[in-house]
Amino acid sequence: MPTSGAPEPARGPTGRPQPPHTSSRPQRIAVIGGGPGGLYAAALLKRLDPARDITVWERNAPDDTFGFGVVLSDETLGGIEHADPVVYAALRRDFVSWDDIDIVHRGATHRSGGHGFAALGRRRLLEILHDRCRSLGVRIDFRTEAPHPDVLSAEYDLVIAADGVHSTTRGTYAQVFRPQVTEHGCRYIWLAADFPFDAFRFEIAETEHGVMQLHGYPYARPSADDHPSTGPAGPQDRSGASTVIVEMREEVWRAAGFDDITPRESVERCAKIFADALRGRPLRSNNSAWTSFRTVVNDRWSHGNVVLLGDAAHTAHFSIGSGTKLAVEDALALAACLQEHPDVREALAAYEEERKPVVASTQRAARASLEWFENLGLYLGQSPRQFAFNLLTRSRRVTHDNLRLRDAHFTGAVEREFGCSPGTPPMFTPFRLRGLTLRNRVVVSPMDMYSATDGVPGDFHLVHLGARALGGAGLVMTEMVCVSEEGRITPGCAGLYTGRQAEAWRRVTDFVHRQAPGSAIGVQLGHSGRKGSTKLLWEGMDEPLDAGNWPLVAASPLPYKPDSQVPRRLSRAQLTDIREQFAAAAWRAARAGFDLLELHCAHGYLLSGFLSPLTNLRTDAYGGSFERRLRFPLEVFDAVRTVWPAERPMTVRISATDWAEGGTTAEDAVGIARAFAAHGADAIDVSTGQVVAEERPEFGRSYQTPFADRIRHEARIPVIAVGAISSWDDVNSLILAGRTDLCALARPHLYDPHWTLHAAVEQGYAGPGAVWPAPYRAGSRRPRTGRTDAPKPRLTLSG
Repeated sequence: MPTSGAPEPARGPTGRPQPPHTSSRPQRIAVIGGGPGGLYAAALLKRLDPARDITVWERNAPDDTFGFGVVLSDETLGGIEHADPVVYAALRRDFVSWDDIDIVHRGATHRSGGHGFAALGRRRLLEILHDRCRSLGVRIDFRTEAPHPDVLSAEYDLVIAADGVHSTTRGTYAQVFRPQVTEHGCRYIWLAADFPFDAFRFEIAETEHGVMQLHGYPYARPSADDHPSTGPAGPQDRSGASTVIVEMREEVWRAAGFDDITPRESVERCAKIFADALRGRPLRSNNSAWTSFRTVVNDRWSHGNVVLLGDAAHTAHFSIGSGTKLAVEDALALAACLQEHPDVREALAAYEEERKPVVASTQRAARASLEWFENLGLYLGQSPRQFAFNLLTRSRRVTHDNLRLRDAHFTGAVEREFGCSPGTPPMFTPFRLRGLTLRNRVVVSPMDMYSATDGVPGDFHLVHLGARALGGAGLVMTEMVCVSEEGRITPGCAGLYTGRQAEAWRRVTDFVHRQAPGSAIGVQLGHSGRKGSTKLLWEGMDEPLDAGNWPLVAASPLPYKPDSQVPRRLSRAQLTDIREQFAAAAWRAARAGFDLLELHCAHGYLLSGFLSPLTNLRTDAYGGSFERRLRFPLEVFDAVRTVWPAERPMTVRISATDWAEGGTTAEDAVGIARAFAAHGADAIDVSTGQVVAEERPEFGRSYQTPFADRIRHEARIPVIAVGAISSWDDVNSLILAGRTDLCALARPHLYDPHWTLHAAVEQGYAGPGAVWPAPYRAGSRRPRTGRTDAPKPRLTLSG
């Protein structure tokens, strides 16, 4: 089976190779699918070389279309203008542009401006592309099924498969493209209203059956149409029109009875539910049907001389934009690559290399947006203004700083309601945990340094942690500090199982409290479990020691990796011993002067190993059911809480998912958080994964935050978000949206120990949330650099 690199020769369903093609630029081109992406690709390629023979097959009639309006970004329009001014001019005549977004929640409407959208009717877009293709000499066969891809691949130099989300071509070569199609948990329907909204509108309806939402935007102005359309969607658009999408979770859809009524009754019921938004006017359909969104991802986009484009290659949820936008951008990139590379296979490889990262980024944002709407019920308790901010920043592409630039008035109102004093960014507001008040929301995340000797922290730890405290973070966390010698991950791990270790830690906490007043320092206690007795990180992560190994223990005798040591199953007596080791380490931590204690129940270490059904196969009182798997971690928590001073807070780090089938789920994580909260935890530090070696994490910007968000709203406990949070803008956005209470950052603090203070300078903030140490105050302004600007011409003289 092909893996990567140059595309393989196309093969038919029987595996027979197709005839080879010339390495020159393609002259005979077949396009499967007459949607916007396929049509625009055909027009561009014909315009670049009028001698090309290009045929488009479209199964529907010229005026058949589904949906109503399409949205294109300024960036996409710029590409169209550069590549084909004729198409751009036609689009520009019909575009409806607007800047505002309205969010309606519990009777309150909040408007945010400065966003910039452009839309037009899908039917009109197709008319423009039909006309352009005809004028250039592209043949379009309407009401005609395309020949089999094998046949086209043999007869044409290039086959562009733009045959949509249910692509036949993709299915034909599934063994090569390796598609993954994920069906999501909401139902939605595309409708239209015969008047234009004056803004992009999101409206929430809380019904007896559950939450429903409307997404609406204008796509036709209320004026005479110079290019009248025909058919069911044409005449109405002359008075202006809007796309209306109604969406709800599957269970709400069924409870409301939409699964048991006619399409006409569905349309009428939607109009009644959102009567206020529609001003009492009806909705109309265009062969509209309820459906579930499907995310399409392909490992490869090309096979021989066959290439996927648009929805055949990828989909992105409609809540962040238009699939048409992505398809048009695909067409632009494909045409450019075919022009730049004379060999078809090289061109298709270049197209895939260029577009896949861009699309992957869009799909990550779309997934975040989709999941936000799927879990909309979590946020109903927010104030309408914070709810609006949360909605606007849901995909992480619009951020606090970006929104402040677009609409300072709206963002300022959200900040004031949140409690920000004038000029104070959200990240520099204080936060209280039990008897500890943190001066800002920034946490230096626990990071194993593997630099201790016999478990004793030394000068490195003093400088490492002291520098981050001087750098302004509200809370600085140690690495995982081990509760026993056998509980170490590596020989370089720090511990709190001897008095000498406690004295060394006291040196660190004294420095922080004396030299960085206002910064708190916390300790994370843990036991390696089955992931111990390994090399230092930079010598081989999770690899067993070459010599000097010590025996491992775990909930069950399962090695972490095939070449890892097999741990011993813990007996009842050993469980008691380990519980007492945690309590003894906590007592030493209190005497060492730590302000906060975190219990490490994540990442596959000992306590995490009890929580996950993948690593706990016990059949006694400490395994099996969810409650029994929780038993030992809760016993340890209780033992630690008993000896830890009552006024000092305790947090718990968990892995909210194992990223593996059959493992801990997001629902489980909420239950785990609730259990620890009931036993006295003050906050949950929400990480994910690292429990089993065969995990498949979905990495991305702040990718673990949705788990923290859910725990915060369902378990009603403060949370610490961690994982790929790298900018102060991200921190402000997450805090202000109410998705987390604190943000833990690791790598940014390795890059810049003074990350927090520099974030304050970059935002123009100088207040109690970011105090520069007296010896450093002279550096509290960004250093000057040489001028790079040049005098601008001021006079124009005529000779």
